Amino acid sequence: MKVIFMGTPEFSVGTLEAIYQAGHEVCLVVTQPDKPKGRGHAMQFTPVKEFAVSKNIEVFQPVKIKESSAIEKLKSYQADICVVAAFGQILPKEILNMCPYGCINVHASLLPKYRGAAPIQWVIIDGEKESGVTIMQMNEGLDTGDMISKVVVPIEKKETGGTYHDKLAEAGAKLCVDTMKEIEAGTAVRTPQTDSDSCYAKMLRKELGLIDFQKEAAEIEHLIRGLNPWPSAYTSLDGKTLKIWAAEVIDKEYEGKPGTIVEKTKKSLLVKTAKGTLAITELQLAGKKRMTTESFLLGYPVEVGQVLGTDSDD
Repeated sequence: MKVIFMGTPEFSVGTLEAIYQAGHEVCLVVTQPDKPKGRGHAMQFTPVKEFAVSKNIEVFQPVKIKESSAIEKLKSYQADICVVAAFGQILPKEILNMCPYGCINVHASLLPKYRGAAPIQWVIIDGEKESGVTIMQMNEGLDTGDMISKVVVPIEKKETGGTYHDKLAEAGAKLCVDTMKEIEAGTAVRTPQTDSDSCYAKMLRKELGLIDFQKEAAEIEHLIRGLNPWPSAYTSLDGKTLKIWAAEVIDKEYEGKPGTIVEKTKKSLLVKTAKGTLAITELQLAGKKRMTTESFLLGYPVEVGQVLGTDSDD
């Protein structure tokens, strides 16, 4: 098929590559504008643009996809289908309807649950046991289109937002190519979503990572994994921001108020929560490198009875 591909971050690259390797004609890649990055503020390509350029595929980077000039440009390619994977802009009706097979979307959840911007992280934060990828026929709603195919991907005990992202990107790429075969063959079955079964995976913000030790240890541990690697879960120690990268739940209760360091072992700091105890095993103090708690304790004095969560410098 002749394909217009729309995507921006790393999650999208696997799907674009799979479509390309499957022999489809990718006539145009549409991605977000380049952005400055790093101390030098040099303009950096999006991950999708990097792949497209490496394969000599034409790239289009509209600031607003809804502009009439952008719509007319896309229509001029007369593509058979538009494939969207984490593009980052809402598509107008004119684009949704411009191709014979319409627009399909690679969405990183088992719809209708977890519509929205950050389903990968929220399924871990919420303690789900599994999620997956859905290929849907796009409409004008937010992830409300008819479902065409799904694949379930289990969430492992130590899964992080980063590791699960990679698994879903790989699963979504394969599912998309398989689904495109069904669409082209006319065998694809479209199933309407049930709105009452949906929930919204809102966009991640840095402040979401602030740990509330008044919550249960298991809930905090889910937050830590879900926000790894970005934006990360954090608290404070001695007035400095302390990012928590890994922790375990200990089924043991201690006296004291939540947030108190109640025990110090060679490899962990045990912190009291509303229910259960959180054993911190990997962390990063502001201005320092990410490291195991064991390494951290060799060079930083921490005492039992100290309370995490006082004012930080970040």
